[in-house]
Amino acid sequence: MASLKRNSTLLPFVFLALLFPASSASRRLTAAEQSQPLTITYHRGAVLSGPISLNLMWYGNFTASHRSIISDFIASLYAAGELNPEPSVSSWWGMTEKYYSGSKSPPPHLTLGEQALDQSCSLGKSLKNADLAALAAKPPQHRAINVVLTADDVAVEGFCMSRCATHGSSAFRSESGRFAYIWVGNSAVQCPGQCAWPFHQPIYGPQGPPLIAPNGDVGVDGMVMNLASMIAGSVTNPFGGGYFMGPKTAPLEAATACPGVYGKGAYPGYAGELLVDPATGASYNANGAHGRKYLLPAIFDPTTASCSTLV
Repeated sequence: MASLKRNSTLLPFVFLALLFPASSASRRLTAAEQSQPLTITYHRGAVLSGPISLNLMWYGNFTASHRSIISDFIASLYAAGELNPEPSVSSWWGMTEKYYSGSKSPPPHLTLGEQALDQSCSLGKSLKNADLAALAAKPPQHRAINVVLTADDVAVEGFCMSRCATHGSSAFRSESGRFAYIWVGNSAVQCPGQCAWPFHQPIYGPQGPPLIAPNGDVGVDGMVMNLASMIAGSVTNPFGGGYFMGPKTAPLEAATACPGVYGKGAYPGYAGELLVDPATGASYNANGAHGRKYLLPAIFDPTTASCSTLV
């Protein structure tokens, strides 16, 4: 299983544990301060490489604006040049390539895949872990990560209580026959102080004024932060035997090993030194496609055993 946590000092929540029986990673919430492990190591399991599509399942009511914010983020992972000025989303994603140095497998090339809408909430508005797995199991699955995104009025088992997002995999015995998937919830209504910090006042820990969300939507900008963490963990530890530190049942991965760190100098209650949009006052650390701006988590650098940020 895989699990993501952001490592460092801040968030009142850190992802720690597995969820689905085969391979799972989640962004967990805890008020307890975590001791800093030494480094992330490779456990000889599979990692994802080469071309991979990120397929999006929109579960519940998402507006066209909501969908474009997240779709543009994914499109930004490999955008370059004027479409993605530095510091860029693609440079943030490039930090994960250190996990592939010396490997025979090429780093993953992620692109936006198919999108499906389930606005009627076919499985209801109270989902169990098995429901998430069922939604993620819909095709396509080959060379893809299926991403289930739940709207702000959809309750999910463990959401806000112990996690903001999770990644896992199907339970097929052979790794060649398994597929990875991700779930991320919109916390705007249910728990923005946990899963959308620093764009909302935290419910635990040091209290400081919330930052302005770069795309003007606390819930969806929070989803981007959590989705970014899950993507990094899903490719480097898709089935539980890849890169992580700590116990396999509660691993810290590429992004979740740096909880609450977004810029240099971060500490509990402070996200770090960030860029500020002079027009809107919004805080961000990465430029994306179509003029978008995003706040993305630090990536743990396995070569220096430290959290790396874009700013």
